[in-house]
Amino acid sequence: MKLSEPSVKQKLFALSALAVLVVILALPEPSPIETDAKIITLSPSGKATLAVLAMAVILWMTEAVAFAVTGLLALVLLVMTKAVLFKELIRDGFGNHIVLFFIGVLILSAAIGQTGLLRRFTTLLLFHFGHKPKTLILVFLIVGALLSGWITDMAVAAVMLPIGVSILRDAGVKKMQSNFGKALMISCAWGALIGGITTPAGCGPNPLTMGFLKDLAAIDFSFTDWMLLGYPAAILMLPCAWLILLKVFPIEDINLQIAEEELHQKLKEIGPVMRKEVLTIIIFFLTVFLWICAPLIERWTGGAVDYLSISFVAIGCGCLFFLPGIEVLTWKKAEEEINWGGIILIVSGLSLGMAIYKTGAAEWLAWIAFNKIGVLHPVLIVFVVVLGVSLMKVAFSSNTVTGIIMVPLLIALAKNLGLDAVIIAIPAGITSSLAFLLVTSTPTNVIPHSAGYFSIKDMAKAGIWMTIASSICVTVSVCVVGKLSGIVNF
Repeated sequence: MKLSEPSVKQKLFALSALAVLVVILALPEPSPIETDAKIITLSPSGKATLAVLAMAVILWMTEAVAFAVTGLLALVLLVMTKAVLFKELIRDGFGNHIVLFFIGVLILSAAIGQTGLLRRFTTLLLFHFGHKPKTLILVFLIVGALLSGWITDMAVAAVMLPIGVSILRDAGVKKMQSNFGKALMISCAWGALIGGITTPAGCGPNPLTMGFLKDLAAIDFSFTDWMLLGYPAAILMLPCAWLILLKVFPIEDINLQIAEEELHQKLKEIGPVMRKEVLTIIIFFLTVFLWICAPLIERWTGGAVDYLSISFVAIGCGCLFFLPGIEVLTWKKAEEEINWGGIILIVSGLSLGMAIYKTGAAEWLAWIAFNKIGVLHPVLIVFVVVLGVSLMKVAFSSNTVTGIIMVPLLIALAKNLGLDAVIIAIPAGITSSLAFLLVTSTPTNVIPHSAGYFSIKDMAKAGIWMTIASSICVTVSVCVVGKLSGIVNF
């Protein structure tokens, strides 16, 4: 197979990124910044780190080089510019337990995808609740959200898409002309995006944020802590998303009776529950139980079982899928299904984020960009962070990249302003995966868009309102639920 050559535009972007790197390295060190608490300086290693970050941001934004390759290239340049020692990069990235958590989650997702569970689950829900167009849109949002708390957003969108297309075809819906078609297809993406914030397993930025909080702020944010903030935010977003879609795309009168008959047929096609499905359900619930109840188990055993971290549970339960007698997955199939590029991006992102922080670059850059928000009330700080990250997400085609760049900067800012790092870092981490505005912001949006029922303009028109609504929802969850549960301290 002949490999495609990089386009002229890609080459120009790559050269521009290299030029920016060289220019920043050649610039003199800026003058120290005097604050009320301390003097903030940008060291030579910090300037070198910012130069590498600027280059990586350009490559990520333009996609001139693959995301994972850009991450690895950044690590190489951090060492070559003497910003960080190589062994420190390896320890901070490849040696971080969050990497194992991410691998375990991808194995779990791959195992579920290999069975008929997703198809069975979505078909049953649609069969019982999908008889009316408006209700069907809400069902798609809820089902997508429920699934994507545990399975990757892209996988959920890929599962919902063919079901939605089948319903639209049976109903005789015309592409680009039907508001019902537009709303239903957009709900395939929005449901998955909303659900991705509910648990640490839902999306790449979630465990990344938890890792940064532990390593940079010494805050051990648990699986349950994340769910206590993520689920309320998602529950608030779902009715907002539904109402926005119905308002922006008023649903025409449409008969879905044929679609209902098709669902009956699909239930027959799926057939009885298979052995692999039962085993997958058992392992899935065991994993979730251990994630949530690990602190209780540790107390019950008097500390004898003190190794049930979220990463240990993820990788340990992930191994069960391959054992003789279970064999839900083969390793060959897992290699095909797991996004190894995503793992490399997580690893390199942890290393780059730690380097930005340790060299003082995060502290300097955060103060330059965000110091004015320190005069705001904590609730407004959360809202500004969430809305700001939502708008910045437009520039990046990767949730994880957004988290890599923003979370270390905001943790450094929180320390300088004397704020609880959770107040800023968690909203930023949650919002990193919310991309309601542009189709191109995430593959989760591209999948339903590829069916041809809505335009980029259609999504942007509804996405503006959803971005504002989601910012309010996350703010309410962090400030109200976080305060009541004691997770957040104002």
